[in-house]
Amino acid sequence: MATSSKVWFITGASTGFGEALASFVLDKGDQVVATFRNGEQAEVFSQKADGRAHGVIADVTNEQQVKEAVQTAINVFGHLDVVVNNAGYGSMGSIEEITAEEVQRQFDVNVFGPLHVLRAALPHLRQQKSGHVLNITSIGGLKTFPGVGVYNASKFALEAIGESLAQQVGPLGIKVTNIEPSGFRTDWAGRSATFADTSIDDYRPTVGENLKGIQSYSGKQPGDPVRAAQAMYDVVNQENPPLHLPLGKAAVKGARDKFTNLLQELESVAAIGNAADFPEGE
Repeated sequence: MATSSKVWFITGASTGFGEALASFVLDKGDQVVATFRNGEQAEVFSQKADGRAHGVIADVTNEQQVKEAVQTAINVFGHLDVVVNNAGYGSMGSIEEITAEEVQRQFDVNVFGPLHVLRAALPHLRQQKSGHVLNITSIGGLKTFPGVGVYNASKFALEAIGESLAQQVGPLGIKVTNIEPSGFRTDWAGRSATFADTSIDDYRPTVGENLKGIQSYSGKQPGDPVRAAQAMYDVVNQENPPLHLPLGKAAVKGARDKFTNLLQELESVAAIGNAADFPEGE
């Protein structure tokens, strides 16, 4: 493994994975530019690690702020090695009951925000013919759950962006990994989440019960953000990193179950699907 010092750009570093990852890589001797929406937090971050930490104010939904943040990172440290699309949150509720405005906000933060970051960072990575993009998606980007459909949709979208991007930039020397955590002790299910009331009785046994479970689970999840940071650091230092990295036992099991079941279903309908083409020669 190569372990030379790297320059990281991490969005959403005030809490959760962003905070844990920024702290971890600074401890390893790397340099970090991290985004915050709060100016005081950005200033405090900039005082860390003897000049190897630089906090910038950027809301990922504001494309101009993102462009300026990425340019600041390049101006301060000269280049970028790792770009981490971490900023995001969970919008919970039945698909029928989450408002159109909340759906738009979920996609603004979880999908359009990372796209802003990629559009700002990729010209630099292409020019240097190197770099690594980490998209913090979720096991919810591979597997769905009742009451999390809109969040699932946003993370499925980010998964697809990462997979397609890997095919586009791989020949240029740029690597992409979708990080897919299960339950970790972050604020994801706590104060950073939004919950739509389940007022439709038909959804109480599915959506309602699942959301109760998510809320009661908050703070008790088995996932350790520091160990997740270690895993991400290790992946970035691999010569041939994976495109997908489920983090946490529940994520590994969830991904395995999803694709096992999908393959079984595919085999059961393959004949029907194949028959939809014109016969050969027509």
